Amino acid sequence: MNFTRFGRPAVIAVVAALALSSCAANEGAAPETDSASALTGTINAGGSSAQGAAQEAWIAAFQTSNPDLTINYDPSGSGAGREAFIAGGSDFAGSDSYLSDEELAGTFGSCAADTTAVDLPNYISPIAVIFNVEGVDELNVDSDTLAKIFAGTITTWNDPALVALNEGVTLPSTAITAVHRSDDSGTTKNFADYLGQTAPDVWTEKASDTFPFQTGEGAQGTSGVVDAVTNGVGTIGYADASRAGDLGVAKLKVGDEFVAYSAEAAAAVVDGSPLVEGREANDLAFKLNRTTTNPDEYPLVLVSYAIVCTEYADPAQAELVKAYVGYMTSAEGQAEAEASAGAAPMTTDLQDKVAAVLETIK
Repeated sequence: MNFTRFGRPAVIAVVAALALSSCAANEGAAPETDSASALTGTINAGGSSAQGAAQEAWIAAFQTSNPDLTINYDPSGSGAGREAFIAGGSDFAGSDSYLSDEELAGTFGSCAADTTAVDLPNYISPIAVIFNVEGVDELNVDSDTLAKIFAGTITTWNDPALVALNEGVTLPSTAITAVHRSDDSGTTKNFADYLGQTAPDVWTEKASDTFPFQTGEGAQGTSGVVDAVTNGVGTIGYADASRAGDLGVAKLKVGDEFVAYSAEAAAAVVDGSPLVEGREANDLAFKLNRTTTNPDEYPLVLVSYAIVCTEYADPAQAELVKAYVGYMTSAEGQAEAEASAGAAPMTTDLQDKVAAVLETIK
């Protein structure tokens, strides 16, 4: 995707403030805080648990440079995060799925009257299909087989469909326990969107934050899914790739090849995807191209968003949110997310586009 290049004064201001702080610290004295540039107050936010590791790193770095600022982020899940933001209980929401048309048609408690909210990408990451099967270190799956596992129609690991995809691998007769999110989850919506686009004859339910089938085992949050897969027998699940740890991770069939996830392959899919049609120009929600056959792209990817007001009821709070979201989506913030959470850095064009929207927020 080609975006028009924009200047980034909001991001430059944040980076400049960080640089000044660093220079002063290197001089050896404890400098007085410049009240004209220091950020003071509290930001309350929550939502996406996929963003959890990145948020921890972002908060630590940003609060170090702004010691009078407190940032609280609750990784309660994308659905809970959007609900809290809509109700006015937080300053922004982290969400692995963008605002629905129904949500956009409503009101937002932290926003000024008669204004709305927008989706700003801040975190791109592959979703890993994680598994724990004794004696199995590598696993290939295609979307049709994966859909049948989570829909509950493939129930054992030595099912002929899995055997055919894994030549030379001895798959046991162990029962499959497919672990899904029990809470409203943007990761679930992305997982379901991938299966709905690539295996529509099997995955017939519309993608949503709620897992659609009464099958398998439900677990709360990303950490709950990872724990259930880790501690179970014959388990498989889906989670942000940053949390895969030592679990087995399946390769997905893309075109004629089986592809392992990578930050680069996730970023490539996003770069080739259009924005959602019919929205305001400052809403940067992506319609991801899951049906790619290019093995350099990994289609099971999530774009996570910072959902913010176009105008805040409290202008002072707007400045805090703009500064923090500006940092997260800057080159420095994206490098921090890559180092701490394995995220795929947003392209410079996309960073510029987000910065241009942030300039307009009041």
